Amino acid sequence: VQLVESGGGLVQPGGSLRLSCAASGFTFSSYAMSWYRQAPGKERELVAAIISTGGITNYADSVKGRFTISRDNAKNTLYLQMNSLKPEDAAVYICARGQPAGTIWYPSDLHRYDYWGQGTQVNVSS
Repeated sequence: VQLVESGGGLVQPGGSLRLSCAASGFTFSSYAMSWYRQAPGKERELVAAIISTGGITNYADSVKGRFTISRDNAKNTLYLQMNSLKPEDAAVYICARGQPAGTIWYPSDLHRYDYWGQGTQVNVSS
């Protein structure tokens, strides 16, 4: 299993970025996926999650209305569109493989994730 994130960088407050996570080594369309983030000195936190079909999503309150998670199962790729970025959004963004389809979904439970990417750095500063 490999999860490779890309798309991070430096952006001004109010700007946008689109992150991608290329998945390989497993049947991508059979698993829920999530984006987490971790800032220095802080715990890893869930940003957004999406079930295997893409039909249901879940967001942290801090990003609702600004971020959109999506997936392209034909391309084995997970996305995170981030708009109206704030300095407090700066972190390493990490994609993670969640639960297989057909199981009760617990997107906020870290123990339900078995594979993690290396992360991509997002900096928000003027």
